[in-house]
Amino acid sequence: MVDRSKITSWLTDMDGVLVHEGHVLPGAAELISKWQAEDTPFLVLTNNSIYTPRDLSARLTAGGLNVPEERIWTSALATAAFLDKQMPKGSAYVIGETGLTQALHDIGYTQTDNNPDYVVLGETRNFNFENLTKAIRLINAGARFIATNPDATGPSADGPLPATGSVAALITKATGMEPYIVGKPNPMMFRSAMRKIGAHSESTGMIGDRMDTDVVAGIEAGLHTVLVLTGIADDAEIRKYPFRPTEILNSVADLV
Repeated sequence: MVDRSKITSWLTDMDGVLVHEGHVLPGAAELISKWQAEDTPFLVLTNNSIYTPRDLSARLTAGGLNVPEERIWTSALATAAFLDKQMPKGSAYVIGETGLTQALHDIGYTQTDNNPDYVVLGETRNFNFENLTKAIRLINAGARFIATNPDATGPSADGPLPATGSVAALITKATGMEPYIVGKPNPMMFRSAMRKIGAHSESTGMIGDRMDTDVVAGIEAGLHTVLVLTGIADDAEIRKYPFRPTEILNSVADLV
């Protein structure tokens, strides 16, 4: 039996852990209720930068999972927190949706295509040749290149969609510049999440469904890592990696 007595706060991934294609997974609602009843500090994390926390909270509530917006931490918020520390009140040319533009607006960033400090790329369904060209030219002219997350594809009902990582690869090929990626598996996303809830690595647990993002970033951030088998990981997948989570559970129901 794994000892969780030292764990006083939790970070959890969203897709594959709490929900799957809009459906709440077993134990998820009970776990969130337990944390809320016990005043346990927690955050629900997602690499998706399309939606604001308010949008995501509404979507989760509609699906039967009551997560307040202040309990949601997106790669867009983590990116904004990073830029706010690096260059407060800077400027950025943004390719992304409301989740990202709102997060940058909230830290006082100016969004411009006139000599910006950064080009910031997030998840979007609306990029076009013109804004890709603009991003490439701005990076070539000296703007620093940031991406919210490295995911190459995202899910849809009809199959995979190209995601931030794929678009970033196109820009990298055209400019020779790799982006600095803030979201998972960069442990910085976990550190900024812990700062938000006043948590410490030695007493924080991270629940995820992916070895290559959630678990590796959790290990690098010094967290107690829990891999659940409700997402993409199975025994064969787990065996491929040279590292192991602290514990492997069938679902979050085992934590209730």
